[in-house]
Amino acid sequence: MFKLNKLEKSWAFYDWANSAYTMTVTSTIMPLYFKSLFTKSGGNGALSTAYWGYANSIATLIIALLAPILGTIADYKGFKKKFFTVFVSLGLITTVALSFVDEQYWSILLACYILTAIGFSGANIFYDAFLVDVTTKDRMDKVSTYGFALGYIGSTIPFILCMAIVILAGKNIIPITVTLACKVSFVLTALWWAVFTLPMYKRVKQIHGIKREKHVVKNSFARIYKTFKDIKKHKKLFMFLLAYFFYIDGVSTIIKMATSYGADLGVSSTNLLVILLVTQFVAFPCAIIYGKLADKFSTLTMIYTGIIIYIIICVYAYFLDSVLDFWILAMLVGSSQGGIQALSRSYFAKLVPKNNANEFFGFYNVFGKFAAIMGPSLLGVITHITGKTNYGVCSIILLFIIGGILLTRVNKQSVKNVC
Repeated sequence: MFKLNKLEKSWAFYDWANSAYTMTVTSTIMPLYFKSLFTKSGGNGALSTAYWGYANSIATLIIALLAPILGTIADYKGFKKKFFTVFVSLGLITTVALSFVDEQYWSILLACYILTAIGFSGANIFYDAFLVDVTTKDRMDKVSTYGFALGYIGSTIPFILCMAIVILAGKNIIPITVTLACKVSFVLTALWWAVFTLPMYKRVKQIHGIKREKHVVKNSFARIYKTFKDIKKHKKLFMFLLAYFFYIDGVSTIIKMATSYGADLGVSSTNLLVILLVTQFVAFPCAIIYGKLADKFSTLTMIYTGIIIYIIICVYAYFLDSVLDFWILAMLVGSSQGGIQALSRSYFAKLVPKNNANEFFGFYNVFGKFAAIMGPSLLGVITHITGKTNYGVCSIILLFIIGGILLTRVNKQSVKNVC
């Protein structure tokens, strides 16, 4: 039976820590809270979904612009942990700050959310890159999928607590408003994130890297230029990134916009929260299963499997007209979202030169983040124009198709040789 060692567990527990943010702030309570404040100010549901998409696009654009240079600088020994700490701190502080924004200022709330997303995503650049420091290539698929699996279970504990507070407040069982309950949830999420980041912070160290030198920033830009100049040496790696650019855009868009889409379809807030909670429990074993099947059928084969399932999800989403349909959709998402993300991370980690892992994971995040601008923007624009969210969701199919086609050009045998 596969077991994580102490160092691998410390790394994987950051997924346990930060997934609370993904569940509460990105996917559930925050989008519902924003939609509530926006509609109270006179806006409509579809327009709030569009603005939510724009906010996610702005956050991803900013982090995408920062990722290459930050990642390259972090390849110098001693910098990776510092950058990780800075972005985690930004995410924690601004997540707490969500609770202090006055209800009438929905635009300020959205701006604060953008900062939380920058902190969260920025920290993940360096967290992902630490994978090469904590394990070996032959264990990367399983360690990465176990990290995602821990995240799904870990996120459910604070989420259940937050959901209970919101539901009890909505039924007047506890003497606080739903608005205050949402604010309490943001604080609890930040606390969970902070506490379970400690194992990662204390035990995980940067092993691979290059020696420090003068003019770090200047030389970092020179190294980025050299990487692009020598792109033929990394042809397989960049071909994978190009495919990743498209298919991960579809994945992240569905994850970020699912709650808003369900609300637009008339699914109640309580049902949405329960459905997304159950999705986490489905995602936990499925992520681990993806890792085990990757050993048997290859990592790329399982990524293809995830892409096909997501195409089915987009087609099914177009025809949704009941709460049961949304349940089925959510279970399909849960079956593959962790697996496709975890295996993409481990597959890429196997390809990158260890001493330049941060530089290449910077590119990995650039491709991921720039892609994540396109999907929410596409969904937002089409929803804005048509007034129907299902048209926007259906358009995401194109991203999975293009990503899948490009992925066929990655040489499987070459990857085995690298590993």
